[in-house]
Amino acid sequence: MLKGIKIRKATNDDLSALEKVGDQLFDYPIKRNRAIEFLNDPRHHLVLAFHVDNIVGMASGFHHVHPDKDPALFIDEVGVLEGFQGKGIGSGLVHYLCEHGKKLGCKMAWVLTGADNKAARKTYSKAGGAADKNSFILFEFET
Repeated sequence: MLKGIKIRKATNDDLSALEKVGDQLFDYPIKRNRAIEFLNDPRHHLVLAFHVDNIVGMASGFHHVHPDKDPALFIDEVGVLEGFQGKGIGSGLVHYLCEHGKKLGCKMAWVLTGADNKAARKTYSKAGGAADKNSFILFEFET
């Protein structure tokens, strides 16, 4: 990984830095009220990569439980700013998030990506993930 990168779990103290990076890294500008809600929810997790004092990468996820299964960590999104891509930051974020999930009692972690997303597939493989041999079809529901 690139020298000088620090990865850690986000806290409310990171709100200003999150707002600063906004839609350069996330899909949309940060909504402060939603960010606070997310950061204060014990089942939601945001891991940040910093270069000096600036956020250059993130991975988010949540852990869920079910009556017949052990806890699992769903990795929702992973992103790295363009100038920092290809330097191991994404896989470092995924690895850190998975280790955090393990501390929470998660017995597995999983993520979905498009078959044509070569960068994501490389990141997840480098972080220790193995591609499932099944094909999945995504259904979306408007609520």
